[in-house]
Amino acid sequence: MSAIPPIQTTEGLSRQIAEQLKQLIYAGEFKAGDRLNEAALAVRMGTSRGPIREAIRILTGTGLVTPVVNRGVFVRKVSIQEMLEIYELRALVFGFAAERACEHVTDRDRAAFESLLDGMDTAAQENDSGLYYDLNVRFHELVLTLSHHERARQLYDSYVKELHLYRRQNFNAPGNMRRSNVEHRRIYEAIAKGNAAKAKQYAEEHIQAGRTRLLALAEEH
Repeated sequence: MSAIPPIQTTEGLSRQIAEQLKQLIYAGEFKAGDRLNEAALAVRMGTSRGPIREAIRILTGTGLVTPVVNRGVFVRKVSIQEMLEIYELRALVFGFAAERACEHVTDRDRAAFESLLDGMDTAAQENDSGLYYDLNVRFHELVLTLSHHERARQLYDSYVKELHLYRRQNFNAPGNMRRSNVEHRRIYEAIAKGNAAKAKQYAEEHIQAGRTRLLALAEEH
């Protein structure tokens, strides 16, 4: 396991540690089901256990790790059946949000969508799955924001948190980023034109396609 240089600044120390832990989880150094040992992480990162504990609390809020009473904190593990159920619900909520987004999209929002799409195209060309995933999350967040439906946004966010690790790894597979962004563009174009029926259809199909890609990846492992 590679060493990490100690973080020199005290400002935002826990958030810096949380970000480093997130990247280690995404990179596969900590796998689903692994326990995060506070003492070992403190030694590794050259800090006390307090910032480590707070960093783990931050990660718990993202859904990447989960606490187990009297056992510790573990990298979240989701069964195939759970993933399938979550994807089904995500498709319904995202389709609903895309449909409603057609009523609220502005020229400023269109520019934001286009910037995100261009950024994802560049990330795909450079095979930068980390950047692609971050921009992908922002694309989905923009659709949910434009739905002007807070409960839908909260529901979708809860589903996304449960799948961050698996969805992030999904974009490591060749071609998945490009296929995903073709789907994004169809959703955006429908929203930009105010075509609610198509926006809903394409949004639901996008989530179901992501589900298919994730299943294919799981079968390979």
